[in-house]
Amino acid sequence: MVRKGLLLPLVALLLGSLSAQAQEAQEAPGPHGRAEAIKIISELRKIVAPGGMERTEKVRIGGIDQWVSIRSRDLRNPVLLVIHGGPGWVAMPTSWYFAHGWDEFFTVIQWDQRGAGKTYVANDAATVTPTLTVDRMHADAEELASWARKTFGKQKLFVLGHSWGSLLGLTLAERHPEWLHAYIGVAQGIDAGESERRGWAWTMEQARAAKNEEAIRDLGSIAPYAVGKTPVPVKDILLQRRWLNFFGGAAYRRPDASFEGAAVNLSPEYTDEDVRQVWKAQELSVEKLLSAVLTADLSHVKRLKTPLILFLGRHDYNVSSTVAAEWFAGVKAPSKQLVWFEQSGHEMMAEEPGKVLLSLVRHARPIAERAGDVAPVGAR
Repeated sequence: MVRKGLLLPLVALLLGSLSAQAQEAQEAPGPHGRAEAIKIISELRKIVAPGGMERTEKVRIGGIDQWVSIRSRDLRNPVLLVIHGGPGWVAMPTSWYFAHGWDEFFTVIQWDQRGAGKTYVANDAATVTPTLTVDRMHADAEELASWARKTFGKQKLFVLGHSWGSLLGLTLAERHPEWLHAYIGVAQGIDAGESERRGWAWTMEQARAAKNEEAIRDLGSIAPYAVGKTPVPVKDILLQRRWLNFFGGAAYRRPDASFEGAAVNLSPEYTDEDVRQVWKAQELSVEKLLSAVLTADLSHVKRLKTPLILFLGRHDYNVSSTVAAEWFAGVKAPSKQLVWFEQSGHEMMAEEPGKVLLSLVRHARPIAERAGDVAPVGAR
């Protein structure tokens, strides 16, 4: 029983507590929107080292402005040029997550290709669209590599190509081995037609095992798939990808890669307008390039004059890791290393980012160290 003299203080205390809770509810912890979120991320990854660089800028490549980001804790470290996949699946706006820590060991250049990401926004689409060809993209990659070597005073650099970017990267390594410390292929494309056929067969196998009649019907409607030399229509490719993704053939044990795509919204390098346009840009890149890309066959590359490193997802059926592994077994190179990512599909940079960083430091950086292209020991 509460004595009368204590009643008013208890009521006041209760009301004060309720008022404080209401105020806390009104002042819920942030971030309150994209601007606050990217400010937090920017501060976390801010480069303060006096010999470092943190820059996002336009570079004139192939007659248009193309955007790059540059991150390095020490510019004496080797340059690592990242060539993203897709076409149009930009890596720059998600690199705040998957490439965390890379800039401690490399000078990392992320590049938004012609018709993709920030580069799409920076140019008139009507002017650029007719130039979206595979040959032009190869020329852009060469020009950007030359720019990087000159800008950072490096005789050689590392090139990392992911998926579609691996076709650009491997071709660059074949044509200009003297420019590279090593070529790093991530989800390496080799014989695109064979990869597509294996991806379709695996997906149909999953559909039948799951007794998914809709998937079986859809996949059957595009059979025989990727047979012959005629480019596969984009609508057929997207239908195959719908079900391949659904059964975890792109991201291991996930129905799609939306978990990675969502990270674009938190990119410190991207403006609000860049974020709004990024998927429109990807649609254009897919429309103009994908069918042609999937006719590529680099299985004729039997010898490289630069070291070769492959990162392959054990569960990658989007770009068949078994096709790449078979090619790797036969190709000759000054040195070669294959790293399997056992918990990954096609998106291993986002699926196993720790192992990617460890593998870059363990297998790539020592090549530059032997060439004397690193910051002195203890400089960090």
